[in-house]
Amino acid sequence: MKYLSYRLHYCLFFFFLLFSCNGNDKKESSSNITKSEIRLTDQGYRIFLNGEPFYIKGAGVDKGNIDALAQHGGNAIRTWSTNNGKEVLDKAHKLGLKVMMGVWVGLERHGFDYNDKEAVKKQLESIKNRVIALKDHPALITWGIGNEMNHSSKNPKVWDAVNEISKMIHEVDPYHLTTSPLAGINKELVDLVNERASDLDFLSLQLYGPMDVLPQIIKESTYKGPLLVTEWGATGYWEVPKTEWGAPLENNSSKKADLYLSRYQNSIISQSQQIMGSFVFLWGQKQERTPTWFGMFMPNGNQTESVDVIHYAWNGEWPINRAPRLYDFTLEEQRAIDNIKLKAGNTYSSEVKVKDFDNDELVYRWEIMRESESNKSGGDAEYIPDVIGGLFPNNSSSTTSFVAPLKQGAYRLFIYVEDGNNHTAHANIPFLVEE
Repeated sequence: MKYLSYRLHYCLFFFFLLFSCNGNDKKESSSNITKSEIRLTDQGYRIFLNGEPFYIKGAGVDKGNIDALAQHGGNAIRTWSTNNGKEVLDKAHKLGLKVMMGVWVGLERHGFDYNDKEAVKKQLESIKNRVIALKDHPALITWGIGNEMNHSSKNPKVWDAVNEISKMIHEVDPYHLTTSPLAGINKELVDLVNERASDLDFLSLQLYGPMDVLPQIIKESTYKGPLLVTEWGATGYWEVPKTEWGAPLENNSSKKADLYLSRYQNSIISQSQQIMGSFVFLWGQKQERTPTWFGMFMPNGNQTESVDVIHYAWNGEWPINRAPRLYDFTLEEQRAIDNIKLKAGNTYSSEVKVKDFDNDELVYRWEIMRESESNKSGGDAEYIPDVIGGLFPNNSSSTTSFVAPLKQGAYRLFIYVEDGNNHTAHANIPFLVEE
């Protein structure tokens, strides 16, 4: 009996220690949570993290260089889904960055039916599991429910589902904010979201070309509450002039950089009473009509001039070494807007004019690619058109000659200028090959 009593006391003591340790771990985990809230201050609406104001200087990251974001003065990243969520949060936390964690929600334009109650319920349960798995991470500050749910959407029940997701998140995770990034903003949309998704803590919007007039857009929307700009950047391919055969005219890397800076200064900082920060797009690279349209980086990791201007916007000073600046780009002394048509198999010349702020030695690379025939929208994945090889006898200077492709159709001439310090300037000209 004495032996059994000793064993019983020993076991009870062991379980007491185990319980105490688990309790301490739970308390420590809870204390590490970054608690986010919105307050109206003298400077306007602001996100507060654990009681401290936090103005978001962030970027949308799609397999992009998060280390570079921290080095350039960014303080937050935005994702579009919870894929690799723990890995992303851990990496961000290590670098001192915060995360707006995207929660992917089914889109009507992809075939999701919001009249299907069972599908909506199943989606909610799936999202709940993902939220629970990540909700206590110290890098997390905000949940982004879906992405542009109003894009090509007709069923108002979309917003009922968004509201249910927001309510569920607030129930299992009372410490973090919820929002849903909108494609643009207007009074009708604001009224609809306020009516059907009132559980959201604030609204987020995404614009490209119209960023130039964002202050007027916000005013006309009649929305007076807190805002985040969760995507903004280069003018979209759907917003620019096109050639006679329908090829959109892409701005060169320097024109894009100028627009990034003016849009940040004139449309984001100027609206600081409502806008609590922004996520610039795209801190990485992807194919959308061209391989260079939205990415602030090149496929090889080189940075464009747009990264330089965002560094300046965030820090008030330029980076030590800057990207080359492109001043002009011509094909047979014509520019992209001139509807250039070439004869198959004939030889033509092209010239680019570039200046490097640091007098770095420049390397030139020319390329011809077939015109994209994609009709995707909303950032959906696109195929990369073929590069046509063997057309350039000389591919390494600011002037070049090339043989027009033998096959009729639409193409683009690309120029890439590298400075040897991980920077690239780029431009392209669409042209049509005829017999």
